[in-house]
Amino acid sequence: MLKSKKVKENIMGYGFLAPALILLIIFLIIPVCMVAYYGFTDYYLLTPDARQFVGLENFKRLFSDPIFIKSIWNTTKFVIWIIPTQLGAALGMALIVNKQRKGNMFFKVAFFAPVVMSLVVISILWLYLLNPNEGLINTLLNKIGIASQPFLTSPKQAMYTIVFVSAWQGAGYQMLLFLGGMQNIPGDVYEAAEIDGFTKFEQFWYITMPLLKPTAIFVLLTTLISAFKLIVQPMVMTQGGPMNSTMTMVYYIYQTGFTDRMAGYSSSIALIFTTMIGLITIVQRKLVKEDEDV
Repeated sequence: MLKSKKVKENIMGYGFLAPALILLIIFLIIPVCMVAYYGFTDYYLLTPDARQFVGLENFKRLFSDPIFIKSIWNTTKFVIWIIPTQLGAALGMALIVNKQRKGNMFFKVAFFAPVVMSLVVISILWLYLLNPNEGLINTLLNKIGIASQPFLTSPKQAMYTIVFVSAWQGAGYQMLLFLGGMQNIPGDVYEAAEIDGFTKFEQFWYITMPLLKPTAIFVLLTTLISAFKLIVQPMVMTQGGPMNSTMTMVYYIYQTGFTDRMAGYSSSIALIFTTMIGLITIVQRKLVKEDEDV
């Protein structure tokens, strides 16, 4: 009787899991397996029946492809700049709204509003604001005596401009995470610090930052992984230019796969990208585990 009841419970449990498992298999496992296979073929979307197994030829071609090498550097450059910029902005905004004062609700809404907006809409908005000739940003710069800047039309400025736009859009989400961590810190700790003569900066450095460390690690990891997936902003704002200065790995995967229709070559890039993200994740987990053991 007990065994029969346990079997029924197991069947019911698997029944509840079945829809999610089916969707996981269809939309994740099968596509991943297809990409892993196509990465070793010369699959061209317009002639699917003519594809042939080419072994490592796609990967040999990749590492002599200047655009692919450029996309790796651009992605790395974006990650290096977006992490301190976005996290610094998020922490600063969290400190602003953490104190009880008039207008806090306005600042919370204003800081978080870009997060709920579509990235495409935000990219188009900033595209107009940063227009070299008639954009609001250059108009304001001219008013204070600064010459108009090319921004997205300059190979030197384009990626930094996208970093700024991305940080402006995403910092509100990290702000909420930091704010939640700050509000979990007991007020008694700050009161004791004030009695001991700690300044506001010393309270921040010796109390807020150490106690905020678990939240900061989580925010860092999630932001780092999201940063590697940059595609919408360069796609809408620069189309990977000028001179491929904003061509990222994910955008290059999209371009080679859907614009150039070279599905096999695109799949090989996706495999390299997945391997890179996997290695970074392993290193992150090891570093976090070592930090927790200390």
